[in-house]
Amino acid sequence: METAGRILGLDAGEKRIGVAISDPGRRFALPLRSIVIDGRDEVAAVEAIVRAEEVAEVVVGLPLSLSGQPSAQTGRARSFGERLERRLGLPVHFWDERLSTQEALRLGQEARPERRRRRSRPAPVDADALAASIILQAYLDKLRLEEGR
Repeated sequence: METAGRILGLDAGEKRIGVAISDPGRRFALPLRSIVIDGRDEVAAVEAIVRAEEVAEVVVGLPLSLSGQPSAQTGRARSFGERLERRLGLPVHFWDERLSTQEALRLGQEARPERRRRRSRPAPVDADALAASIILQAYLDKLRLEEGR
């Protein structure tokens, strides 16, 4: 049975929240943008995206240590996800985000074109949104495996 609605992926850091979104068929994740945390209500900022994009579920990256144990940021991510769930009334899932930021930085470097003969700088890669898409893609892949698609 096909579940309706897109899934939003979030990589919640201390200064920015990377945001990614699934396609309607829930097969692939696309980096969307970053939300700068500057004292405003970060849950309200996510809520605006959820409403505009017709999101049905949210995945929040769960920062664990390399050994899989909770890290200093794990509680903060859980608290953020719980606030989202209460405010949005949508299912919020947590997904192990170990190494997603490092992978995003690596992919961002690979995506930058060589600067041969170019005087202008290439557009910066949004590493936070890219990390969110890595988290979301792993979650989508797990869903497809469970559904046998």
